[in-house]
Amino acid sequence: MYKHILVPTDGSKLSLKAAKEAAMLAKNLKAKITALYVIAPYVTRVVGDGFIPRTSEASILRYKQETEKAAAKALAPVGTAAAKAKVRCEKVFVTNDQPWAGIIEAARARKCDVIVMGSRGRGALAGALLGSETTQVLSHSKKPVLVCR
Repeated sequence: MYKHILVPTDGSKLSLKAAKEAAMLAKNLKAKITALYVIAPYVTRVVGDGFIPRTSEASILRYKQETEKAAAKALAPVGTAAAKAKVRCEKVFVTNDQPWAGIIEAARARKCDVIVMGSRGRGALAGALLGSETTQVLSHSKKPVLVCR
């Protein structure tokens, strides 16, 4: 059965609900959890006619600090849910411009057995038009995915 559960989070209430489900699943299976937050890479802005202003190392460093702070804030409730269930939880973040790809890569790299994540349940048409990280994970993952609503 499952021994290592990946729990991606964006810090939302829906992600927390999935984290609580994952914690109970992990407790029942005597599994461990890896909580994951995907950070978007720093992007240099382009100003009219393709002009790219000089990017300072200070702005890149500040972006890194702020995004890692946001990651820690989003990951904390997953750790709390795991602790309440008395389940081991490692909190990690990765950088990827496509969150779904970061999730799949993290599951592969960390040898997770299953991915447990939330979905807003927009429906087929809205999901197709708006795009859904959950839909992308479901479409591309070779690992089982448990979707919580």
